[in-house]
Amino acid sequence: MKFENSRGFAKNMDREDALASYKDQFIFPKVNGRKVIYFTGNSLGLQPKSARKYVDDIMNDWADLAVEGHFKARKPWWDYHERFSAKLSKIVGAKPHEITVMNTLTVNLHLLMVSFYRPEKKRFKIICEEKAFPSDQYMIASQVRFHGFDPREAVVEVKKRQGEHSFRTEDILKVIKEVGEECALVLIGGVNYYSGQVLDIKTITRAGHEAGAKVGWDLAHAAGNIELKLHQWEVDFAAWCSYKYMNSGPGNASGCFIHEKYHGLNDIPRFEGWWGHNKKRRFLMEPQFEPEANAHAWQISNAPVLALAPYLASVEMFDEVGMDALIAKRNKIVAYLEFILHEIDREVKGNFEIITPSHQEERGTQLSVFLHGEGRELFNYLMENGVITDWREPNVIRLAPAPFYCSYEEMYDFGQILKKGILK
Repeated sequence: MKFENSRGFAKNMDREDALASYKDQFIFPKVNGRKVIYFTGNSLGLQPKSARKYVDDIMNDWADLAVEGHFKARKPWWDYHERFSAKLSKIVGAKPHEITVMNTLTVNLHLLMVSFYRPEKKRFKIICEEKAFPSDQYMIASQVRFHGFDPREAVVEVKKRQGEHSFRTEDILKVIKEVGEECALVLIGGVNYYSGQVLDIKTITRAGHEAGAKVGWDLAHAAGNIELKLHQWEVDFAAWCSYKYMNSGPGNASGCFIHEKYHGLNDIPRFEGWWGHNKKRRFLMEPQFEPEANAHAWQISNAPVLALAPYLASVEMFDEVGMDALIAKRNKIVAYLEFILHEIDREVKGNFEIITPSHQEERGTQLSVFLHGEGRELFNYLMENGVITDWREPNVIRLAPAPFYCSYEEMYDFGQILKKGILK
């Protein structure tokens, strides 16, 4: 498609957009009395209007039923988390019994590493990406120390080549091969939070397994954003937060994937609790743990239903639309945003550098842009003029036009505001 940098063209794109009506199902902040252009769904998604009803339902059941709400609520609380499995499985390419929802992201990665990071004297190293999200760096280092190893020896970082902004798959595969039989775990972010690069999860997972290692993925920036086939790719485990592209609310619950080949095992290392015990026998209060025959075996405590309610509201919206439709719009609106950036760069004779890969299979919703010659003042101008974006030092803005609630006309408007901010 040949794009045009005009309001008329953008409006026509919106008229043809099959998902355009979903914009009205979200609540937008306002700046100077006008709805913002919201580019930070990669950090915190907007609130679905339906979320309040899902929370109110639980509050009303709590008021009317008190403890009986566990079994007699409209959506009984004791198995509330099970409502996610089938719908989330479509989003991440899994079987329903491979999915559970619990805790928060880093907590879940720690818990999953109890099962999948089992270092030995010779096989003890973890491969991760250079400058992973800090929480992952802290988690990995602390796990290594917990097992009595030195992170300086046990943690191997795959690095970008000098002067490049993206990881090369061949470099990751080379490191996996070099570490070889010393590698216990490969644990990488599926989408790099800084550059927006989508990694080749299938190929990297296969290479990790060929080296004899377990392979897990932090999908914080991937779930609800890119196509995933976790079961088919034979990923051992994965976890993701729900508050970015999945719009569940700040700091909310995390989804987990555990491949079915690890289900039903009584001897797998795992921190265990009441809610992972055989559901049919849970209230018999037996002293011996009998795991659920699915991913719910990794549950520990009863579900925090007030937190899960907004997530369920969003997941049901995803189920209604489907990832294929979301990805189709994502591809088009990100390409249009990229076009707008190049057009404004040409008009202002600037020096923008989009560091997110240009190939569609290597990017999702996010474009990360170096604004060479511009400083934080431009970011402040955008924010003051109703463009909510994200700043990363030294001079990168991250732009994520989430397909559920961003419009093509907003991409055009952003370009005009950006131009004014540079020329002012």
